[in-house]
Amino acid sequence: MTTVDVVFRYGQVPGEPEMRALDNLREVYGIRRIRFNEKDRTVRVEYDATRLNESTVAALLRRSGLDITEKLQLV
Repeated sequence: MTTVDVVFRYGQVPGEPEMRALDNLREVYGIRRIRFNEKDRTVRVEYDATRLNESTVAALLRRSGLDITEKLQLV
């Protein structure tokens, strides 16, 4: 297993339906952790890179209703 983190900035603050959908995202095989930073409007997803890739993670977040605006570089 190769664990990778990716961080996305989001625009509109997710509401209750989006948060429920994002909570269900934790059940996707390969997603290990999802953390929000409300102040910076970012979401960090830890995932298994042998199962998923960045574009798949972004698509899953968008499908859950999260308003992804950009991918941020990790330093």
